Amino acid sequence: MLQIHIKHPINTAKGLLDLEFKSFLEKGAVHAIFGESGAGKTTLLKIIAGLITPHFGYLKVENEVWIDTTKKINLAPQKRRIGFVFQDYALFPNMNIRSQLSYVTKNVKRIDELLELMGLRELEKAFPRELSGGQAQRVALARALAREPQLLLLDEPLSALDFKMRSFLQDELEKIFKHFKITTLLVSHDLSEIYKLSSRIIELQNGIVVKNSLTKDFFHSNNLSAKLCLNATVLEIQKNDIIFIITLMVGKEMIKITVSENEFEEKYKTLKSGDTLIIAIKAFNPMIVTI
Repeated sequence: MLQIHIKHPINTAKGLLDLEFKSFLEKGAVHAIFGESGAGKTTLLKIIAGLITPHFGYLKVENEVWIDTTKKINLAPQKRRIGFVFQDYALFPNMNIRSQLSYVTKNVKRIDELLELMGLRELEKAFPRELSGGQAQRVALARALAREPQLLLLDEPLSALDFKMRSFLQDELEKIFKHFKITTLLVSHDLSEIYKLSSRIIELQNGIVVKNSLTKDFFHSNNLSAKLCLNATVLEIQKNDIIFIITLMVGKEMIKITVSENEFEEKYKTLKSGDTLIIAIKAFNPMIVTI
């Protein structure tokens, strides 16, 4: 499906993006890419999309070479069959929803199908300034899918949304992925999102791939980074002898975490039902981080 070998500076602090894969993408599947800030995740997506030219690179998608710096081949972004959803959605402010989609395709049937699937039919004449964050995200995704891409690139597409909307749109994304079966690269820091949506996980550290495994295998390992986080909502706090039991909702699952009385009084005594937290995970030992 994809062959890639890239060498490109990430930034002066982190060094060099140095990736080499051969056929690491399963056609029609969702592949999660994550790592700490500066690891090279967004740089990788932008190189694949043609928005950045690598210092050295070779990129072949199916049977078409998109980049070969030794032969001075660099296919223009508009000639690459990709769909890209940015963190800020990058919608055109002067176009309504239908116009956003018709800008990238003249296929009216495809546009109507996407408006229906995304629940945007009644909003097709609305402009970006009239949309909620969740609606804007759906428009950006519909526009990316309108191009009928070989690759769908998603750079933290739900990061700007609140917990409830993010959970809802994860369900919507799951339906869209199953419907269109487009090979997808998803950058995310949210473990629940990665677990729910992806079939394979690629972990980057300082521009280097340190892990490339099936999602189910990755979550069975004991080397998860503490930078991987789950959003959670406090449901209940109970004291039991010398410990406190904190009941949390993560996505649609309920979990319980115990902390000592001293730790609770020192760090978490202001917690109450309804508060939103981050659970950072390392070696399957959860740590609560208030936000």
